[in-house]
Formats: sequence, C-alpha cells, structure tokens
Amino acid sequence: MAYTLPGKKTKAFLEHCKTHFKHGLTYDLDAKRANSRGFRPPAQIMLDRAKGDFIWDLDGNKFIDFQNGWATNPLGNCHPEILEAVREAHERYGYHWEHPLRFELAEKLAEIMPGQELPRFTYEVSGTEAVESAVHTALCFKKRRYVVSFASSFHGASLGTKMISGYTSEHNIYMEPWDGSVVKAPYPHSENIPAGMSHEQYVEYCLWHLDSHIPEYIVPSENIAAVLIEPGLAEGGNWIPSGNFIKGIRKICDKHGWLMIADEVLTGLGRTAEMWGMDHYEVIPDMLIVGKNLSGGIAPCAGVATRDEILGNNPSASSGSTFAGTPAGCAAGLKTLEIYKRDKVIDHAKKLAQIAKLRMEPWCEKYSIVSETRQLGLLMGISFNLPDSLASSDKYDDSFVARTVRDYMLRNGVWAICDSESTVRMYPALNMNENVFREAFDIIDDAIIKVESGSELVGDYPAIPTGVTGF
Repeated sequence: MAYTLPGKKTKAFLEHCKTHFKHGLTYDLDAKRANSRGFRPPAQIMLDRAKGDFIWDLDGNKFIDFQNGWATNPLGNCHPEILEAVREAHERYGYHWEHPLRFELAEKLAEIMPGQELPRFTYEVSGTEAVESAVHTALCFKKRRYVVSFASSFHGASLGTKMISGYTSEHNIYMEPWDGSVVKAPYPHSENIPAGMSHEQYVEYCLWHLDSHIPEYIVPSENIAAVLIEPGLAEGGNWIPSGNFIKGIRKICDKHGWLMIADEVLTGLGRTAEMWGMDHYEVIPDMLIVGKNLSGGIAPCAGVATRDEILGNNPSASSGSTFAGTPAGCAAGLKTLEIYKRDKVIDHAKKLAQIAKLRMEPWCEKYSIVSETRQLGLLMGISFNLPDSLASSDKYDDSFVARTVRDYMLRNGVWAICDSESTVRMYPALNMNENVFREAFDIIDDAIIKVESGSELVGDYPAIPTGVTGF
C-alpha cells in the first residue's frame, strides 16, 4: 500500500519549522500553483531514524535508501563498527591535530591509490574544500593561473567551487564575473548531442576543443595549470564518460604539461564498483580528490592525494582547516577501509551492479518515457522524456516525468534523488542486501509502468517544484 505523504507528524513538523528553513516559503507557493493547475504537490518526508539499508520518517513509514546520504554511506546507515571507532577516537583524542591516525589513514590510502602513484595526502573537511585545495595546489605547483572544468560538472557550493563548477546557469547566479580564471569546456553528454553528431563524433569534438580551441583562442596552453574531471558527472545527472574521453584528456594533459585532477568525491571508494572511478579507464591522474565514502557516512573526512613532487615540497599551496583530519574522521576512514577489505565490499557492489544492469538495460526499449539508462557500477541514472501524448504541450517538460516517477517511488517505499534535471539518480549502499536491492527495482519498475500508462501523470505536480525538504 502506498504511503500518504507527508504523514500527520511530518506535516506538522514541517509546518512548524518552515519559518526557519532556507526556502521555507517556496513550497506553499508551489503547492498553491500546483493545485490551481489541478496537480498535487510532491511528497515530503522528514527523517526520524536511519539504519542499514533503510530510513524511517516521523510517521514510521519505512523506505529503502537509494539516496544514501547523497552517496555518503557506503556501508549503509549508521554502521555500528564505524560508530564505535568514532566514539573511541573521541574518548581517546578529543580533537587535536597531532594524532597518529592522520598518518595511518594516509598510508592506507596511498596503498590503494591508482597505480600506487599518489603517495602524498592532505586532509580537508569536505569534498568542496578538497576541490579548492586541489585547484590551488595545482596553480601553485605549475605557477599558472587557469584551470579547465566541464559543463554539467559539480564540485561544490562554496564561493570557489561555484566558480569551478559547470553545474547549471543558476549555480553561480550574480557571481559570474568572479570565474575569470576558470575555462568551461564542453562535456560529451550521451543525450542532446548537437549538430546531428554521433556520440563518438561528439567525444572527438570535445577533445579537439580542449586540445586546440582553448589554447588557441581562449587561454595560452602555458598558462593552464590543470584539467578537473569527474569520472562520472554525478550531480549533473550521472553522466558516464567514455574511455576515449578520459584517456584523451590524459593524453592532452601530457602534451601541454597540464595536471589531470580527478574529482572522486562521489565516484571514489567503490561507488562505481571499482575502488576508483578512474580504474575503469586504466588512467592515473596527477591528483585525486577524496570525500564522501571515505569515512563511512559517520564523520566528515576528505582530502587530496597527489604525486610525490606536487605536495612533497609546494609551500605556496595552503590548505586545511581546524576540522581537517580530525581523530574521529580518520578513525572512521580506517574502519571503513578495514571493512571494505574484510567483507569484500567492492565485490558485492559488482554483484549488485550486474543485477541493476540486467534490470535497467531493457527499459529504453520497453518504456517510451525512458530515454536512457546510465550506469557505472552503483552510480546509476534514468533519464526520462515526455510521453507522446504530452510532447506537444508547453505545460510540461521532461523533468516533470522524472519527478513523477521519483514521487511514485517515494510513496511506495524507495527514496532516490531527482533535482532539476530530467533524471532520477540512485546511490544504494555498496553492501546493500541483495533481496532489498531487488525489491527496490521492483518498485522502480512499477513506478515507470504507472507513469508510462498515464495513471500517475494525471493530477500530479508541476515540472520544477521546490520546498523545505530539498527535492
């Protein structure tokens, strides 16, 4: 039976708190606009507790967690061993910089880095700070002023990372003049390809743009320090780059003397069913940014791994903060890596990824509203388009369909992500129980069937709702 969302307790809580939340006034406005058009507003939930593969809202409704703390809980919610490791670290060290766990975790990370060629590590609190640290380190090491990033990329929401990201035109609104030292290159998405190109042709165009157009017409090659790339453009819609694209970037960086920085905040440490996203391409970057999965979703911990010469003696590159490399964060990281090895977590993730592949691959042929499925391990996305019956209407857009599918999933017990793009993104725990995983896909399949038939499109909500819970 589908849940009625929000439930009474959740609704009362949100009503009480909306005067304090960011965007707290927008949901009511969007709900009224939806009702005036004959649609219902989107479902809202507020967490009461989380454990393992599940979360529960304030009304006791249980959901399979395919949101996963925005891909931050690789071993599920509130893993007891990591919680205990964090407690012990707090009791023993409190908070001090000079604790041995910093060095122990750095040694463990060096052992598992691509090719074991990135032995130096610097700690940051979050992936956002780690990106800024990596970029500044690259600028200082190369003594150059520019960095190249890609369209649809997301590297954080701080002042610096808003400038570096190519997420959306709204991401750095009113701050556009600040990004003068960032060059945004086109990214070869597998949908909406321009000029009738094939995807392979589009990849070649994007590499040509990076190799030739930027150095000749935008910034001289000798003033570019680095290229920043995600092995999977997660926030932008879980776009998966081709091997030719990643290998082409490596080749171009070598040609021009640019550093290749891999932002693996979301893709790293098993999310793609390999230790690193770059492992799929057999490419070793010069710098690799780590976050999210590193500390098992329990305590903040992030950082940057580099080749020896980049961080070994680069005094101009300042980074770190008060809470970078805390005892708790490092203890969580050490315990997480221990569990990965002991429980063969990445092998289990590969098995889940194969199950997902078998379920998702037929959907494009089976359902007219599914335009593409994308997957790199357990980095998974489903792109949607309008059904033929609504394609000619200016009342709807493709994101309307994606949000309707996501809403049905939520009301029937699967919590996933759908932002402004027309994609439902899914990030289950790497060690999720196989039966729970299969049940989630049954619910997703049913959601697509219902929306395909039109039974869920009638009386639903507008294309881009916003609200206090953050959709």
